[in-house]
Amino acid sequence: MDHHHVRIRSLVIGASGYTGAELIRLLLTHPNAEIVGLVADKSAGNTIDSIYPHLSDRGLPTIVTLKEVDFSNVDVAFCCLPHGTTQEVVAAIPEHITVIDLSADFRLHDLDAYATWYDHPHRAPQLQAKAVYGLVEINKHLIRNTRLIANPGCYPTSAILPLYPLLESKLIQTTPIIIDSKSGISGAGRSATQSSLFCEVNESMKPYKIGNHRHIPEIEQALSRAAGEPIEIDFTPQIAPMTRGILSTIHVEAVPGQTAQSLRDHLKQYYSNASFVIVEEGDNLPSTHAVYGSNYCRIAVAKGRTKNRITLVSVIDNLVKGASGQAIQNMNICFGLPETTGLLIPPLYP
Repeated sequence: MDHHHVRIRSLVIGASGYTGAELIRLLLTHPNAEIVGLVADKSAGNTIDSIYPHLSDRGLPTIVTLKEVDFSNVDVAFCCLPHGTTQEVVAAIPEHITVIDLSADFRLHDLDAYATWYDHPHRAPQLQAKAVYGLVEINKHLIRNTRLIANPGCYPTSAILPLYPLLESKLIQTTPIIIDSKSGISGAGRSATQSSLFCEVNESMKPYKIGNHRHIPEIEQALSRAAGEPIEIDFTPQIAPMTRGILSTIHVEAVPGQTAQSLRDHLKQYYSNASFVIVEEGDNLPSTHAVYGSNYCRIAVAKGRTKNRITLVSVIDNLVKGASGQAIQNMNICFGLPETTGLLIPPLYP
């Protein structure tokens, strides 16, 4: 199939945030994407390079409000809005447009769970029933035939990719599963808060929302599906003094007879055709620098000190595989393109 003539008219809603800016950066080099609209209500009337100078001289459209968008000229809408604000927006987007939502608004299938974790009832339940969770390596067959994709969260992506195949094949115990994740400060978004000030994060690390982070139900939903039974996790997110990246260290217990090598071999086989998942050889352990600026996830498996204890290590760039790159991966599948299109960017190093 000749993909060169496929043209995808792309709208970025929430263009002024970090994930919006990252989407624009990646779409600019995508051979099939044309950015036809940028939306950011508070920045309407401005050019994107007045906010992000690195996006200057690219012929990008002026930022507009959502009410000014001509949806007849759009094939795909990326929603990069804060959690809780996307439901009504998506409900108002015409049916012919593919929607890829980068917020958490359509990730949870259980509406009661959504209301519990996000403190308000879901405002578009009829759409939630149609949404597909867009973790490509798990749901590619579903993504091809949907209109609404719930792009996974950054922490969940780093946790689900190493755990899902092992739980699905019952190679590890369902409890305990302990996930310790460290994220760069860009994961907190662009809004200025005291906790994200340079003086607060530089040369410092800090855990937060232990046991009540909103990504917990998203991770448990996917892992429960893999295991075929309810899964509960212990999850500790932490802010690390870096701009980008997530490193998740995951402690599990192998079922009797399984070893670090057998689990590693299983992951390598499971992801043998995955374009962006790399399973490390032997004792190699990945760093966040190994995926910086790219759409890759690197996974390592190490033997723990005590019997049957295994440590999984997973690294991603939270703004790319954890957000905007994964969104483009989803777009590629929806429009019949190779999922790697526009995403084979090698990581930045050092």
